Amino acid sequence: MKALKSLLTFLLIMTGCFALQAAAADIQAGKQKAATCNGCHGADGNSSNPQWPSLAGQQAAYPSKQLKAFRDGSRKNPVMQGMAGKLTDADIDNLAAYFASLKPKSAGGDKKLAAAGKNKFSMCMGCHGADATGRGIFPRLAGQQPAYLARQLKAFKTGSRKSGPMQAVAANLSDQDIAALTAYLGTLQ
Repeated sequence: MKALKSLLTFLLIMTGCFALQAAAADIQAGKQKAATCNGCHGADGNSSNPQWPSLAGQQAAYPSKQLKAFRDGSRKNPVMQGMAGKLTDADIDNLAAYFASLKPKSAGGDKKLAAAGKNKFSMCMGCHGADATGRGIFPRLAGQQPAYLARQLKAFKTGSRKSGPMQAVAANLSDQDIAALTAYLGTLQ
């Protein structure tokens, strides 16, 4: 019982910390800073290019974590490392808050594949939410470009992108599973 009370206290404190961080972020400053992001991620945060992810509607904790990983080099991408390398923590918080405030759109996907992918999605719900809208540091998958998601899953599968849980999940997916799952996620909003 004491351990449960300690866990609940910890969770309440952490929730309060995240709320304070979100409240301290300046969405307007994030919008101004995002002008350099628009070419790849879309003027409204919804990428129309399968090379780049949509950022609209991401919970602020996820883009914040990723931008810091690009900045410190723990996540590799020459373009993003160059972009994030110039950002302060306040810039990152402001950008994350701004993108979280935008309305996400569906990227679409092959409807026949999407039907098969819907059944595969249950393994993702624990981290990414029942509707794939993300949870804290776990990204929103709903509405992402299927080709982008497929590339990321394959990178986790080969180990070129690191994340213990995702590497374990992706290792069990066939190319057909990946195509079906990402088609389904692309059709969501």
